Amino acid sequence: MDAVVKVGGSLLAEPEALKALCRTLDAASRQWRIAVVAGGGSFADEVRLQDRRFGLSPQTAHQMAILAMDQYGLLLAELLENGASVRSLRGAVALARKGKLPVILPSSFLLKPNPLDATWDVTSDTIAAYLAARLRAQRLILVTDVDGLFTADPKRNPRARLIPTVSLLELSQLPERTCVDRALPSQLRRQRVDTWIVSGLHPERLLQLLRGVPTVSTRLFP
Repeated sequence: MDAVVKVGGSLLAEPEALKALCRTLDAASRQWRIAVVAGGGSFADEVRLQDRRFGLSPQTAHQMAILAMDQYGLLLAELLENGASVRSLRGAVALARKGKLPVILPSSFLLKPNPLDATWDVTSDTIAAYLAARLRAQRLILVTDVDGLFTADPKRNPRARLIPTVSLLELSQLPERTCVDRALPSQLRRQRVDTWIVSGLHPERLLQLLRGVPTVSTRLFP
């Protein structure tokens, strides 16, 4: 697999941008073998809300959040002209070889047994990294609604600066919550997949990363 592209849930709040990103992914799938992994977005936010209300066990909350990724994945498969949902890694590889764009629905092989920790520190970022390693992808591209990692929250602090490259050790030590989950650094240290964070509001940047061309983004390195 040339790349696993995780489409962040934050883009659900930008319908036109999400549609444009899907058109870009459709075009890219005719040149590269790509698999898509959906984030959780508002589907997972509902799980968080019910977790706060009812004090769910970590296992139940984690399973519900994985099912939230399935829901977003089905939506993406609907938006992608060349896309199709798939429930196995073997199926994803087969579709990609045919020039299709597989959207992986992870619940069928992450619920029982679950190879990842059942905690809110493990979200779709870490799951996408795990799947990228299983698919032997050359790249993992995390697409979100910001340009990459910043020195502070760019939505609140106009002086926040983009961090073009960051080591996994530095990422794990950042004091503020970032646009990726807390478990990602340790997962990437085990899997060693080349990883970038890029904005889905500028789909052309995704194409540049696929071409190996530097663009506005953050690269994570060991």
